[in-house]
Amino acid sequence: QVRFVESGGGLVQPGGALRLSCAASGNTFWGYAMGWYRQAPGQQRELVATIPVVGTARYDTSVQGRFIVSINSIKSTLYLQMNSLKPEDTAVYYCNSDPAGFPWGQGTQVTVSS
Repeated sequence: QVRFVESGGGLVQPGGALRLSCAASGNTFWGYAMGWYRQAPGQQRELVATIPVVGTARYDTSVQGRFIVSINSIKSTLYLQMNSLKPEDTAVYYCNSDPAGFPWGQGTQVTVSS
């Protein structure tokens, strides 16, 4: 059973940056495309970044040019570098495969506010 533990969230001012981490444990899942998702209050969970097994990462238009997804297969860790953060980026961030096929972790809260 794959389990995810997300970390790195926090409170940041608009224009700031954060780096999220997603540590995976359990069965190896690195044959899957991996994604970062987020869920804002009252909103559905949405996929914002995907890193495929082969090929280039893809991003939602709302984060294109500001977020960078990367993976360290040796450490079984997925990262999301978030730059030029905006208040509308405020959400709980999760990782999972793309499409999501494993139990969700607890997520990490990102709050962008002055």
